Amino acid sequence: MAYALITGASKGIGQSMANLLAMKHYDLLLVARSGEELETVANTLRTKYNVQVSWLAQDLSLPNAAETVYKWCTDNHYTVSVLINNAGYGIWGTFESLTLEKQSNMLQLNMQTPVALCHYLLPMLKAQPQSYILNVSSTAAYQAVPTLSLYAASKAFVLVFTRGLRQELKGSNVSVSCLCPGPVNTNFVDRAGMQAIKATAEKFGMQPDVAANIALKGMFNKKAEIIPGALNVISAFSTRLFPKDMVEKIAGSLYKS
Repeated sequence: MAYALITGASKGIGQSMANLLAMKHYDLLLVARSGEELETVANTLRTKYNVQVSWLAQDLSLPNAAETVYKWCTDNHYTVSVLINNAGYGIWGTFESLTLEKQSNMLQLNMQTPVALCHYLLPMLKAQPQSYILNVSSTAAYQAVPTLSLYAASKAFVLVFTRGLRQELKGSNVSVSCLCPGPVNTNFVDRAGMQAIKATAEKFGMQPDVAANIALKGMFNKKAEIIPGALNVISAFSTRLFPKDMVEKIAGSLYKS
């Protein structure tokens, strides 16, 4: 029995992907901070789709979080064939005004934990007939974003790392893809402290179910980069056509209060 492991699975895109994979009869391993929310999601999916669902409440911004997840898998003899590194968040504000501790925790979650999970689980993934890694980045990865400087930088790291790993594993049974969504109506805005522009963000945001459906189709089709929404595709690739300073000014203006 092989499982799909999803981080950040208690809400948003992660929960939507869990639901869609359960519909495809995948057994699931769900990881997020809130055990109460995970238990509710797990019970719903078990009842609705008759699949095996196990969950682990774990703060993935802690340095040893990935090792804890890996040990949980090996101790319980869970075999992983799909790894979705979805957990992540941003913090809104100037680099100087935000505490180093908060920013370091974000970088740990957005970069170090996905890298560690890929490293720990890759031998297991390579042992399957076919397996998949989906790392979740953002359209913020395509340019610097003032007031989200480290968030954008962390997502650029995820994109470049994923593309490099994909090339390293080309010809193997492990397909590696990167999801780069634009605004999605999740709790991202609230956690990032962006309440001042919440109404605007929600107006242009995609629904999680839509983004998740596009993500999984792209993953199973072994696409390198998956950008949900035509406008987001145009926006991402237009950053290559214009001067960086211009693109950065436009990006920064979108996140002013």
